[in-house]
Amino acid sequence: MFLAVGVIWGLPYFFIRIAVREVEPATLISLRTALASLILLPIALRRRKWQSLRGHLPAIVVYSAFEMGIPWLLLTNAEQKVTSSFAGLLIAAVPLVAAAMSAALGYEHLGRRRVVGLFLGLAGVAILVGVGIRGENTVSILELFGCALGYAGAPIVVARRLKDVPTFEVVTASVLLTALCYLPFGLTHLPTHLSGEIAWSIVALAVVCTVIAFQFFFALIKEAGPSRAVVVTYLNPAVALLLGIVALGEPFTLGIAIGFPVILAGSVLGTWRSPSAAPAGAPGPSDGVSLEDPELDAVVLRSGGRSAGGRSADVESALAARRLDDNVD
Repeated sequence: MFLAVGVIWGLPYFFIRIAVREVEPATLISLRTALASLILLPIALRRRKWQSLRGHLPAIVVYSAFEMGIPWLLLTNAEQKVTSSFAGLLIAAVPLVAAAMSAALGYEHLGRRRVVGLFLGLAGVAILVGVGIRGENTVSILELFGCALGYAGAPIVVARRLKDVPTFEVVTASVLLTALCYLPFGLTHLPTHLSGEIAWSIVALAVVCTVIAFQFFFALIKEAGPSRAVVVTYLNPAVALLLGIVALGEPFTLGIAIGFPVILAGSVLGTWRSPSAAPAGAPGPSDGVSLEDPELDAVVLRSGGRSAGGRSADVESALAARRLDDNVD
C-alpha cells in the first residue's frame, strides 16, 4: 500500500509533462478536474453529507485556490519549459515551506534541529536551481515556488477552518469548484487534435492522480496511521525523478545529484517532531483535532509533493482517519 501511494503521488509531474505538449495548461486543468468531478460527485451525492459543508464555503474556496486552482496552473505552466523531474524535486521542498509558514504564523515553534533542516533544505534548493538551469527558465522556477507556497498553505486552511468537515466532501467540492472556474477557458480552448498518448495522460491525471490517489491515501492512513503514512511524502520526488529520466529521457544533472539528497535531508530535519515537542496544554486525542494535535501537526508540516496536486491530502487523510464514521463508508 505504501509503495502504491508513493508511486501514484509521484505520477502527476510525468503526465503533465506529456499532456502540455498539445494542451494548454488551463485547458488541461479544466479537463482533469471535470473528469474527476464526474467520478467523485455521484459518490458524494450517494453519501448524503453535503449539508456538512454549510457555512464553510469561504474556507473551501480559499483551500481550493491554494491546493488546486493556483498551484496546478503554475505547475502545469512551468512544465512547459522545465523537466518533470526538476519540477518534482523542487516541489519536494513543500514540507520546508510549510514548516516555515507555520512558524511565521505563530502556529509552531521551530527548535534548533528544525532550523538547521530548513537552512539545509534551502541550500539544496539553491544547488538544484543554481547548477545546470538556464536563465530563461527563471519564470518557471518562480512558478514552481509559487506552487510550493500554495501546497504549503492549503493544509493550514484545512487544519484551522475545515477540521470538522468530512474530508471526502471537501475534496469533491474543491475539485468541482476548480472545474467550474476553469470551464469557460477549457471550453473555448479545446485542442483540435489529441494523440492517444496525450488523451491517456489526461485520463490518468483525473482518475489515477486525483480520484484514486485520495482513496489510496485514505486506506493507507487507516492501515498505518498518519504519522507513518506521511513518510510517503519523501518517496514522491524519487518517483518523479525516475520516470522523467527513464521514460522521458530527461537529463540527470549535477544539480539534481547534489541538490535532491540535500533537500530530502533538510525536509526530514525541518519537519522533525519528537513526542515531547507538543506545546503545553495541547489537546489530546479526546479533545478533537487541531493544529496543535501532535499527529496532525506532523502531517501538516510534512505534507508536500501532491501532488497529485495534492500534497495536502496528508492533512485531509489524517482528518479522515480520525473520523472514519464520517469519511469512510
